[in-house]
Amino acid sequence: MASRQSTVDYILEQIAKSGTVFARKMFGEYALYCDTKVVALVCDDQLFVKPTHAGRAFIGAVVEAPPYSGAKPHFLISGEKWDDRQWLADLIRISAGELPLPKQKKSTKDGSKKGL
Repeated sequence: MASRQSTVDYILEQIAKSGTVFARKMFGEYALYCDTKVVALVCDDQLFVKPTHAGRAFIGAVVEAPPYSGAKPHFLISGEKWDDRQWLADLIRISAGELPLPKQKKSTKDGSKKGL
């Protein structure tokens, strides 16, 4: 089951104070970005935040689940927590701060980006 755009739009509104946030559709589901870093996934209308030590400490009693078959477990954030705008924005900001920057794509000899 694919996630609804309305679900993603609501989460993006709630985390807007985390930084520059946006979503990209991928295979009917969505990757959520904060300041160029993938911090969460929305799959089957559920929110899965990438696990970090700081995120775990912030959440406390975490629930972990894979966002899709074969994926590593992420923090599953229940829908009732989505309504707490400040809490959710803080979680995303804290998690993004601990995640590495995305790897740069290597350029070819002619200066173009590989794989584009």
